[in-house]
Amino acid sequence: MILRRHRRLIVDLIHLALTAGAFAASFLLRFEFALAAPYTRMLAISLPVAATAKLGVFRAFGLRDLAWRYLCFKDLLRIALSNLAGSAAAALLVGSVIGRVFPGTAFPRSIYVIDLLAASVLLASAHAAAKALADTRHMGIAGTPRQRVAIFGAGRAGARLLGEIRANPQLGFDAAGFFDDDPLKRALRIHGVRVLGGLEALPAAVRKGRIEIVLIALPHASGGQITAILEQCRAARVPAKRVPELQDLAGNGHVLARQIRDVRIEDLLGRRPVDMEAPEIRASLRGRVALVTGAGGSIGAELCRQIARHQPTSLIGFDHSETALYEIDREMRARFPGLAFHPEIGSIRNPRRLEEVFREHSPDAVYHAAAYKHVPMMESQVLEAVENNVFGTRNVAQAAAEFGACDFVLISSDKAVQPANVMGATKRLAEMVVQSMATHAAASRTRFMAVRFGNVLGSSGSVIPLFREQIAAGGPITVTHPEMRRFFMTVAEAAQLVLEAAAMGRGGEIFALEMGEPVRILDLARKMVLLSGLEPGKDIQIEFSGVRPGEKLYEELCAREENTLATPHSQVRVFSGLPPPAGELTRNLERLRLAVGEGEAGRVLLYLQESIPGFTPSDFVLRQVLDGRTQRAFA
Repeated sequence: MILRRHRRLIVDLIHLALTAGAFAASFLLRFEFALAAPYTRMLAISLPVAATAKLGVFRAFGLRDLAWRYLCFKDLLRIALSNLAGSAAAALLVGSVIGRVFPGTAFPRSIYVIDLLAASVLLASAHAAAKALADTRHMGIAGTPRQRVAIFGAGRAGARLLGEIRANPQLGFDAAGFFDDDPLKRALRIHGVRVLGGLEALPAAVRKGRIEIVLIALPHASGGQITAILEQCRAARVPAKRVPELQDLAGNGHVLARQIRDVRIEDLLGRRPVDMEAPEIRASLRGRVALVTGAGGSIGAELCRQIARHQPTSLIGFDHSETALYEIDREMRARFPGLAFHPEIGSIRNPRRLEEVFREHSPDAVYHAAAYKHVPMMESQVLEAVENNVFGTRNVAQAAAEFGACDFVLISSDKAVQPANVMGATKRLAEMVVQSMATHAAASRTRFMAVRFGNVLGSSGSVIPLFREQIAAGGPITVTHPEMRRFFMTVAEAAQLVLEAAAMGRGGEIFALEMGEPVRILDLARKMVLLSGLEPGKDIQIEFSGVRPGEKLYEELCAREENTLATPHSQVRVFSGLPPPAGELTRNLERLRLAVGEGEAGRVLLYLQESIPGFTPSDFVLRQVLDGRTQRAFA
């Protein structure tokens, strides 16, 4: 404690002693340790002058404020420059003093050069010794288990990770080496740690060096690169983890080494998540009241989390599932205690309940995520799919218009494009309802928009949780078809896209994220097996179960008749197609509503076909209707 309180004074004394020692040593070296009497007196007079001059320069350069334990190249450069400036200042003062005391006697100039070199070496050595001592003390912290780790990536991220591993011994890591595929880095040493080789050398080096974990520090690695590293790690029987990109930590104060995480499936899919965090989103939500339907679902819950970070006045979570709503309510109260979160139980199929909620809270922004989305199940639940996805959407949209909400955003699906199943058809009809209200509700101040998603990684009912369960059970993994492909996005991207649409939309648009290339489900299955540390086809078998009713091999993000328009965000697209005439859509919806109420599935399918050009029900649905097995929506 005393050392910390008087740290600057102690450092000044150390610097004074080192500079005095260097100056005296330069005299002894210059005269080969045999000083004549005049030069002994010259040393005694000039030493305090030179040491005092240098100390003043060192203070001006801030040397006494350097953290000795965290010595780096910039610190060494500062020490060298301060010594150069200090030697120049000392030469001027010493020359002036010696000229007065010893008139006619020249001060040996070589002493200045020797002193500069000696002082630089002594100061740098002292700082390096202090750093080494501190590192040794911290490395020897008792009770901290240590793992030998290798860092894949000998670039800036890898070097920074190594520095933080050494600066934070409580992490329990001991760096055994680097790996990098750059041939120019082979056998190099980075902060004293050798680059052991490239990807092909990993298994042998891991076994030889008794490495227990591989940390992947490749900020811009492709999905293929990460997959290849995982394959080599599996061959070496060593786990792999990943560190985040450096820009992901900017400004948040996180230590890179503390953010080490497991490799995720999105790391292997070959596309970087799109970050749409923008000031416009915050401006569109701060101080406003937001309502999320389907708040207990995967998308709805993530919407609640992201909306809460933008400081709305209050947030209403609306869901028909008591358990799901309870969970998101508990989470929001724990994570955002200053937010007024209001859980409201109810069904979007109940206009009276919606009216109660809208009247009580008067939301400014409505995010409609409530829907039935499971394609095969909706093939056998035609009436329920239409009642919930189409008429539930219309109920929420009408409540938003009636109670003066500024924004209404429908969460739609890429399955609404050229729909081949009932779920996709109902989502496309819901889009048409929203577009129609945007075009023809002139008296309303509400902006109506829709957002189309690809598959959301890890969302409830999606393929990834199913694959995880099948892997945990020892397999097999069931894939419907070897060429089945889907677009994928993270749940964070999905929620950001919704908020971005509300911020930039003017009304009537359908937004979609630039998704890159679709992913083969078979490749996804293999990568998930690899991610589990197992070998596809050996440890876990993959079987083909056949295409399910209503499924397409390929999904699309836009229909041929839709025009693509530019948006302020380079990776967000907007589609603008003409909605059907209001009168025609109203008549179709009324006929559809009556057919649903009467439980006439055949008529429902017929009206869906008439409303949505290109929609053809699957053979499975047609057989269900002909056999009379499709259930009525109401008793």
